Amino acid sequence: MVSSPHEAMHRIFQDHPGLFSGVSEALGVRFTRPTAVSIMPTDLTETSPLERRVDTLLRLETEDEEPFLLAIEAQGKKDPDKLASWAYYASCLLTKYRLQPMLLVVCQDRATAEWASRPVRFGPPQWPLLTLRPLVAGPHNMPVITDPAEVRKDLALATLSAITHVTNPDVGTILKAMTTVLRETPHTLSDPIVELIAQGMGKHPAAEIWRKLMAVDLSFYKSPISQEIRAEAEAKGEARGEARGEARGEARGEAKGQAKAILTFLEARGLDIPDDARERITTCDDPDLLRLWITRTPTAVTVNDLFTDE
Repeated sequence: MVSSPHEAMHRIFQDHPGLFSGVSEALGVRFTRPTAVSIMPTDLTETSPLERRVDTLLRLETEDEEPFLLAIEAQGKKDPDKLASWAYYASCLLTKYRLQPMLLVVCQDRATAEWASRPVRFGPPQWPLLTLRPLVAGPHNMPVITDPAEVRKDLALATLSAITHVTNPDVGTILKAMTTVLRETPHTLSDPIVELIAQGMGKHPAAEIWRKLMAVDLSFYKSPISQEIRAEAEAKGEARGEARGEARGEARGEAKGQAKAILTFLEARGLDIPDDARERITTCDDPDLLRLWITRTPTAVTVNDLFTDE
């Protein structure tokens, strides 16, 4: 399974194309809710060998406005080279499709989000030719959704919110709200979201929180991630069982060896060993007690001297 926050941050828009309306509203920018959405090819390669691909590209249509193109980029860190690439995407999309382009950048850390939010001007300072101003969604402006009732209102927005708030101290509460709603959501909708969140958690500590919630709250799901978690749990259980079995086996072996040594010492000294005493020694599984009996073996007058003051 691919475990990439980068994939989750833009792929969710492919699975839920209408999500942009909720995101733009949360960011304070009004776009009319689309009446039709088409997933477009992401390849912006020209005839030259240089290949350029936007992460996700959608064509949004509305009742009141002209159709426009929405390019979605998942950005994991500051990358000055991306600024020119984004400007290229905008001009290329306008040239290729003759539709106005829009760029949404999705981030998981505040510093990257604030960097991506700054308008960038291309051209001489006295007369900038082009200004790049993407819309940015990240932990600095996406809503923190910890109430299952709010999750139900817009499951896709809540999913993206959980992904962007992966390092939030309340991420456990955020993810718990998600599982509360996903338990009552049809599998056809919930399973892809479960996978998206798993991807979005990446290698952050929140990934382990999500896996534990999956194992407990969503244990009945048959998604790849849930099956993987159950397989891991079974493997760990088997490993623990084997370890316990080996430890018990070693302890029994050690006790058996100590008991045999005691009987050998007593017989070598010519002491009589009644059947009840022999059974008591051979069935003892307390290593400390057996060691005590061994220390008494050289001076014992009778076998009962081993058991004195127990």
